[in-house]
Amino acid sequence: MSGPISLEPGGAEQETLALRLARPPRPRRRPRWALDDTTLTIRLPRQGPDEEAVSALAAELADRIGPAVHPYEVAALLESEGMTASVIKERYGHPNLFSLASALYAQVPRTFPEPPPAPDPWRPDTVRCLLRGVLFALPALAYLLTAPLWRVDRHAAVLIVAGVVSWAWGQALGHRAHLRLVTGRREAARTLLTGSLLGAAVATGLAALPAGGGRVTAVAAAQSLYLAAAGVLLVLGRERLLLAALGPLIAGGAVLPWWEPGPLLRAGLPLLALLATLAAAGGVLRAGLAAPAAADGPRPRLLSSLPYGLFGLAAAVLVMLEGRREPYAVIALTVSMGPAEWLLYRYRGWSVAALRVSATPRGFLLRSAAVLGLCVSGYLLLLLPPALLTASDPAALLLLAAALWTALLLQAFGAAWPPAVLCLAAAAGAGAVTWLDLPPGPAVLPSVCGAAAACLAACAIHLLGRPSPHS
Repeated sequence: MSGPISLEPGGAEQETLALRLARPPRPRRRPRWALDDTTLTIRLPRQGPDEEAVSALAAELADRIGPAVHPYEVAALLESEGMTASVIKERYGHPNLFSLASALYAQVPRTFPEPPPAPDPWRPDTVRCLLRGVLFALPALAYLLTAPLWRVDRHAAVLIVAGVVSWAWGQALGHRAHLRLVTGRREAARTLLTGSLLGAAVATGLAALPAGGGRVTAVAAAQSLYLAAAGVLLVLGRERLLLAALGPLIAGGAVLPWWEPGPLLRAGLPLLALLATLAAAGGVLRAGLAAPAAADGPRPRLLSSLPYGLFGLAAAVLVMLEGRREPYAVIALTVSMGPAEWLLYRYRGWSVAALRVSATPRGFLLRSAAVLGLCVSGYLLLLLPPALLTASDPAALLLLAAALWTALLLQAFGAAWPPAVLCLAAAAGAGAVTWLDLPPGPAVLPSVCGAAAACLAACAIHLLGRPSPHS
């Protein structure tokens, strides 16, 4: 290299040093591609950060830098992006990774986006809930078909006793079977087999006392066997199988307005539905008993199911008292048990959502009370049109429905004794006044149901207005 060295344009702030080489001697025959001069460029180390490059990087990573709560998180992000020390120095002019991370953290404002909504763990199966409500009411077709074959004044008390006992027993057995399902399907099937047979025997034996023998005892036994078998299918989630077993009963009820089936079919169709239900329950239990046995675990105490049975007894008495006054209202109440179950699931899902958005216990208490009021109001609005269409007393039906739904809600959260005690007190009071013909007479049922509903609502707000039952 020869000739002078020129520094262009010069200055301490420049990043480039240009060395221009002297022109070489002109050859006799100069190539066309030859240059007149040659320049050698040397890039000097950067003096300070390149704010423009840092700003461009901040804009590119803003959505991931914004939620960071410390520059170290930004540094971890840059490392995950493959940012090397040489790139940090040469491209962005920062001495190390943490210097660049601090600059990015300071430049990007903090943003904390809401997490995506979690799936609702209590989303109900709408079709299943509605089907269960229909299945609760379909057995009433048997009484409609067989109405000419028995006398209400002589035989109703026998069937009522068997039904009340079966209802109470079924509530306790259903709770115990669900507890055993946690252990294994075989253990639940064994519990249901033993409990259902024993419950049918107890209900038939108690119904035989007012029956005094005769054919009505056999009818009470058939009713008890059906309720036991249907309870098995409902506990094990075989609603569609139960619906298929009730096919003869549905067919007979469908043609009854246009055709007189005669005594043989009036008695034969309910009997066929009973046999089909017993066969379906037997098949399901046989499959459950064939399942492998679970490891030995703690067996739930029998007394743990007692409050559920007592609540079933109280609910059966209250519904029976309402049925004496308004039989069609009881049918509407029975069908509404499907939507009531749907609302129980909705309450749990909405309560979990309220817990996620509540910042204080008081805020959650208010939201929980609002959810409770919304569910109860929705259930009562659903029952209001049938009560008006059947010319029933809306107050008695709606207050009874509110008490039963709130009691079921408390039971769903494991608080079984408050609804059992309150509903038993209401049933005992209304039953005593009705039996002894004391004042206020028929007005006692809405009074005791209203008091029970208010006390149960207060218990629900107190017990379920805390975050712990929903977490």
